[in-house]
Amino acid sequence: MRLSSAIVIGAFALAACGEREAAPTPAEKVAAEAPVSDAVQTAPRVLDAADLRRVCRAGLAAIHGQEPSAVTVDGVEGEVVHASWRAPVDGGRMRADCRVENDLVVWMPLGLPDAAMVRWMNQSGDPVIRYALDGDAVAITQTLPDGTTERTELAVPAEEEAH
Repeated sequence: MRLSSAIVIGAFALAACGEREAAPTPAEKVAAEAPVSDAVQTAPRVLDAADLRRVCRAGLAAIHGQEPSAVTVDGVEGEVVHASWRAPVDGGRMRADCRVENDLVVWMPLGLPDAAMVRWMNQSGDPVIRYALDGDAVAITQTLPDGTTERTELAVPAEEEAH
């Protein structure tokens, strides 16, 4: 008797599940909505080379808890910025590639021991990184998959890139 009732309850539970459309993750919701603010200039559609380097330096610095001055641009190939910074634990060099898609900063860690982790960080479970330019400041807003956000405003003057 107990087995029969367990089977009936299980069947009802499975029937109640039905096919539903999967709800978007918080990161997917944020990616679909562009924030609008009077205080910060919106992101330009196409960045010049100097602003691309500034945005990538600021984005990688915010993501990895560094100062923008610690992030070195090692080169630019097309619209991809190659950057590196001193590893905080062992003093080695951490490296990443960065690109900008509309108002999103997309990055890829390089030189990791697990080759599966060397990929562009733009999948549904990855944090969403947005930027906005305001003079010498680059505002970086990180939205984590759980919906929490962190905003950092970093001074990255264009003059720094001229050296």
